Amino acid sequence: MKTSVGKTKLEIAVGDITQLEVDAVVAPASVELWMDHGVAAAIKAAGGEAVEKEAVLQGPIKVGEAVITTGHDLKARWVLHVALSESTPAVDAAAIVAATRAALAAAERAHARSVALPAFGTGGGGFPLYQGASLMVTEVAAYLREHPRTALRHVMFSVYGDAARAAFKHALVGLSRF
Repeated sequence: MKTSVGKTKLEIAVGDITQLEVDAVVAPASVELWMDHGVAAAIKAAGGEAVEKEAVLQGPIKVGEAVITTGHDLKARWVLHVALSESTPAVDAAAIVAATRAALAAAERAHARSVALPAFGTGGGGFPLYQGASLMVTEVAAYLREHPRTALRHVMFSVYGDAARAAFKHALVGLSRF
């Protein structure tokens, strides 16, 4: 499923975010920026310990903020680390919206033309998948409409499994109706 907002293509990629051919990948984390769970752990495993070390030196940050590190051994040039929670894995809607916006703003600061975002908070964070997908897709669209001169040309929602793909497809279909 693909759609566009302005000049930016939005699509779903099923599989390993670390293998995507994008300028930047997003690593969800706590405010301390440790990469020891979920997608962040996968990014650290593929990119090397240096990704986490570089991030932690910039923390702690507030929930909904982002920092940029190099991708080290990843295909992506940049890793955008967003804080989704204080220290517990629980995530709320406001954090997902703020982290989505912060990730896109960080992508712009890095001059990225393409970025891959995982499904924020829907794994270990326990947030409902369909609601999380809807929040993220809606916020990406809002950001792109507010920034029509963005350099971002490709936003990928990197997901695992059929349920996540279906949730993001549902959100993108809803977006394309407007």
